[in-house]
Amino acid sequence: MKTAVVTDSTAYIPKEIRERLHIHMMPLNVIFSNEAYREEVDITADEFYEEVKRQEKLPTTSQPPIGLFVEKFEELEKDYDDVISIHLSSGISGTYQGAKSAGEMVEGINVHAFDSEISCSVQGFYVVEAARMALEGKEAGEILARLEEMKPSVKAYFMADDLSHLQRGGRLSSAQALIGSLLQVKPVLHFVDKVIVPFEKIRTRKKAMKRIADLLGEDAASGVKFKAVIIHAKREAEAHEWKSELEARLPNVEFDISYFGPVIGTHLGEGSMGMGWYKV
Repeated sequence: MKTAVVTDSTAYIPKEIRERLHIHMMPLNVIFSNEAYREEVDITADEFYEEVKRQEKLPTTSQPPIGLFVEKFEELEKDYDDVISIHLSSGISGTYQGAKSAGEMVEGINVHAFDSEISCSVQGFYVVEAARMALEGKEAGEILARLEEMKPSVKAYFMADDLSHLQRGGRLSSAQALIGSLLQVKPVLHFVDKVIVPFEKIRTRKKAMKRIADLLGEDAASGVKFKAVIIHAKREAEAHEWKSELEARLPNVEFDISYFGPVIGTHLGEGSMGMGWYKV
């Protein structure tokens, strides 16, 4: 019983890893002035942040058309018995529901849509784990059980650096943005029940990043092994510096670095930082 693994572009898994682990990626779209770009295909993260600076209005985003999912599943049906389709939280996008609906339209292959209840490379934790197990010949049921086993320890926290960016996107009032800027407030956000909600309002960028690191430290204090990823919005040098500091402090945590791509970057803005982790 061969199992294919599908995800969407918001997992931000590098192309070389997708190819090596046979991961199939469905791109979401970012739309500037009625022109759509498939993220990770037509536009890179760096190109996106530069384009945002040139545009007066923030872009919008859209999920993959259900027909593309149907085409992908029909293509996989030739070589696979099952598909595990892992997507960003259903609380912030209809992508998961699109994959689920498409799977019900395709005969000859069992499609198992999996709601990661999160996004970015933390979603990617599930994808990489599923792909590795699939390559080892594990059946879909065993892979899905492992993904559910991971969920209780999966956490992610994000710091939105640019409050005016959130305000431009309609997620923060002008008054809140002004007050937040004056006070240097850096809201730390996280996922609760599949949606993004405030965790804490912290006065400075440095303190917000320290708070996120301390939350990881609390979880990792038991000494068991964790995997963590630092996620940045065009702040690669800062991400590497943070990684070096944390590796010295938390030897039982394996760190990687990723980024907020166009779709998620539309909502968080350049300069944002985040971190996610799970117990191995």
